[in-house]
Amino acid sequence: MARRYGGNPAAAIILLAADIAALILILWILFFVLDANRANDLVRGVHHAADWLAGWSRDLFTPDNAKWRTVLNYGLPAVIYSGVAHLVARRINA
Repeated sequence: MARRYGGNPAAAIILLAADIAALILILWILFFVLDANRANDLVRGVHHAADWLAGWSRDLFTPDNAKWRTVLNYGLPAVIYSGVAHLVARRINA
C-alpha cells in the first residue's frame, strides 16, 4: 500500500483516508443522480456519511436543479479532500 501512495506510511494513510472520503461522497452523488432507493440501508449509510463529510459545504451552492446542487455541494469536498491530502502527502514525502 505504501508504494502506491508514496514512500512514507503516514503519507499513505492520509491519502487512503482522503480516497475513502472522496469515494463516499462520489457514491452519494451517483446514488442521488441515478435516483437510488433511499430506503435501502447501503444508500442511507452512504448518505449519512456523505452528509457528515460535506457538512461544511452543504447548501453552499443553491441552483434550482437538485441534481446539480448535490453534485456541487458534495463534489467540492471530494475535490478539496483529495487535493489537500495530495499536497500534505507530497510535503511528507519530500
